[in-house]
Amino acid sequence: MPVEITWWGHATCTLEDSGTRVLTDPLFARRLAHLRRRRGAPPPPEAAVADVVLVSHLHADHLHLPSLQRLAPGTPVLVPRGAPRVVPALRRLDHLRFVEVAPGDLTEVGDLVVRTVSARHDGRRLPVGPHRSPALGFVVEGEARTYFAGDTGLFESMAEEVGPVDVALLPVGGWGPFLGEGHLDAGRAAEALARLMPRSAVPVHYGTYWPIGMDSVRPHEFHAPGDDFVRLAGERAPQVAVHRLEHGESVRPEVAR
Repeated sequence: MPVEITWWGHATCTLEDSGTRVLTDPLFARRLAHLRRRRGAPPPPEAAVADVVLVSHLHADHLHLPSLQRLAPGTPVLVPRGAPRVVPALRRLDHLRFVEVAPGDLTEVGDLVVRTVSARHDGRRLPVGPHRSPALGFVVEGEARTYFAGDTGLFESMAEEVGPVDVALLPVGGWGPFLGEGHLDAGRAAEALARLMPRSAVPVHYGTYWPIGMDSVRPHEFHAPGDDFVRLAGERAPQVAVHRLEHGESVRPEVAR
């Protein structure tokens, strides 16, 4: 069965590999605090169908409690170690099976192995959460090796930790006019691609949510990161096939056989 990736918007993707559905950082809301969804319809109900869910860090646009509420009873959800202590509301989602993970951990789900890797990002539950849970990335190993970076900046050991992969789901922007430290913009994401050298890449984490009332503030940062990443990746990693998806669109990337 071919590996298939669907981008629902922001950092939310479905990866189908070896008959197993993996959902990343589910965010199904039209509005989250001061953010509203400006592009793409909210994901359909089938987007919440998953055999395992990966949560990269505790920010509310990645660990979104109402979206997790929509998951089927018994769904395993991999969260950063310490998350239920830092976010006590997780304990009320007792229909889910939370698995706390840290870099280096291996988790088997069906015929897949999910390897947890580091990320460079402020993983606190903002605005006042303590530094008790790391931000994470994940490498899903089945018919393909797929790297979901979560939210991260570049770091020296990225290629070594992630290892050889077939597909990279890389953040290339954000939800506001300025990106702080610990993020990838289109240029830094292209540099990450040049270090990782997967067969294929899909840009994510851009062009979905934007602060209410700020439509005219640096709109380039909302609209352009996907196209900028395609262009810069072509310059820095021309061997990599880059698939810039529309919201709800799927791709079956080439993988090693």
